[in-house]
Parts: sequence; structure tokens; C-alpha cells
Amino acid sequence: MLIRAARPAEYDTIGELTVRVYLDGGFTRPESPYLATLRDAASRAEKAELLVAVDDDGTLLGSVTYAAGGSPYAETAETGDEAGFRMLVVDAAARGRGTGGALVCACVERALRDGARVLRLSTQRDMTAAHRIYERMGFVRTPERDWTPQPGVDLVTYALELTRPGR
Repeated sequence: MLIRAARPAEYDTIGELTVRVYLDGGFTRPESPYLATLRDAASRAEKAELLVAVDDDGTLLGSVTYAAGGSPYAETAETGDEAGFRMLVVDAAARGRGTGGALVCACVERALRDGARVLRLSTQRDMTAAHRIYERMGFVRTPERDWTPQPGVDLVTYALELTRPGR
């Protein structure tokens, strides 16, 4: 498996994968206006770092959006010494292969590169498989940052304190 920046030719596929994972998981509804945001991978690539996991043959396995603190996609990473990620998705056929964890590790690497002291994320309460990945990787709940972006969508937050050599 390879983690790399998404290519423009992949944006439509990434958008459709993101929508499919959210719909199939029951994390959004077919009539939700949020589907347009999920589908718009090109905007994510323009305003943040859109990463993909691909198989040896180039098959798209998953995707994540990494955002430096204070950038349009950062959500709860509000300052320059924070970073965040969102819209982590793994194709159903690629689950159980470490794809989600590899994408999160790529976000950790970028946060360290950017000098962030903490990596943050928001997630829905019922995304329990993702919660297990985050907790296994050392993320801790930050209930003081939980938020509701729209009525009926209550997000919980996690953070990973980052350490760099020499700190």
C-alpha cells in the first residue's frame, strides 16, 4: 500500500468513495446538503492536503483530508501549532488491512512536518470502528471541544499530543 497526494484524475472517484462510505455507514442521509461537501474532493485538494491510499495496482483504497491549523478544513485545529484531519474513508473491500491507520499515520507525519504540537479530529459518535483506530494510536477524547455543526449532528473530538525529537 502506498500513501500519496491525490491526483486530479482521482478527485471524482475520491468524492464518490467518500459519499458511499458516509451513506453506507449511516453517517449522513441521501438528502443531506453535506453530500456536496463530501463529493467535492477537488476543493479539499485545493484548500488542504488530500491524501490517498492505493494498492500496488493503483486501486484506490481510502482517502483522508489533512489540514494545517486555521485553514478552511481544519475544524477544531484553530491555531498554527495545531493540525487536523477529516473525511477519513476506507473502501469496504479494503477494510481490515490497516488502510485507515496508514492514512492517520500520514497525517501525523504531516503535522510533525508542519511543527504542530497537537493533531485534532472530529468524528460522529457512531463511527466506533474509527474511534478504535484513533484510541489505539494514542488519541484521547477532548470533550471540551465537542461541537454541533448543524442540528442533529453532534461531533465528538479527539487529539494526539505530538512530540518531536529534542523536545
